[in-house]
Amino acid sequence: MMSYRHGFHAGNFADVLKHLVLVHCLRHLLRKDKPVLYLDTHAGAGLYALDSDYARKTGEYRSGIARLWQQDTMPTAVADYLALVRECNPADPLSRYPGSPWLAARLLRPCDRLLLHELHSSEHPLLTGQFADDSRVKVLPEDGYRGCIAAMPPPERRGLVLMDPSYELKSDYSQVVATLKQAHRRFATGVYAIWYPVVERRRIADLETTLKDSGISRILLAELGVSPDSMETGMTASGMIVVNPPYTLENDLRDSLPWLADTLVPAGDGHWRLETLVGERP
Repeated sequence: MMSYRHGFHAGNFADVLKHLVLVHCLRHLLRKDKPVLYLDTHAGAGLYALDSDYARKTGEYRSGIARLWQQDTMPTAVADYLALVRECNPADPLSRYPGSPWLAARLLRPCDRLLLHELHSSEHPLLTGQFADDSRVKVLPEDGYRGCIAAMPPPERRGLVLMDPSYELKSDYSQVVATLKQAHRRFATGVYAIWYPVVERRRIADLETTLKDSGISRILLAELGVSPDSMETGMTASGMIVVNPPYTLENDLRDSLPWLADTLVPAGDGHWRLETLVGERP
């Protein structure tokens, strides 16, 4: 788990979906004047250089954010997300990719708070340095799962939790659900966004079953794939599971997902999925 560096994967197709959903959810919360808490369980470094050794080694951003960079026409939600990435690259050439903490900090107001958890000994100092002068932000070298539960319910009574572990540990699949259930028990009205990779479809099927049996209502699943499911090594798709999604999210994703599948995978293997895992419970 501690060997994982997101710099290898920054800006890939999975980041595109994750951050599009994150931006939409935060925009919705910010429609009201009341303060908001943003909590990130696995914050990473917060900002990534696409000319770094990490990014150049894999080049994953080239089939992700780079394919959107020169597009002129796109769905509204994609355009909103892409506008923020452009703010991170004011000189126009795509050279940096913003992580979730950067995007959240860019959107949030002076009255809002950010709690960012990061255990990696190399990532944590980078994250701390990035927000050293931002009084809204607290960077914690602590386990994000435990930190999430301890922070609930937030004094603001409004907030968004992002859980996107690396899943290098297979226990992460069960841990995200266990954390969600405990946090939701304390703060049932919060928005919870869980990212997942599709490496073994069986694990995702088990994750969905566990969520359906959790007793939690209002769960939306969105998935974007770049190749068919396979027994080979590697991520073929990724998804976002959102608890208490904004009422606008499903329609925006219905517009965005097919466009992303076609644009990011011009060879024609792109695919997408959008469904309500759990609706309103009685």
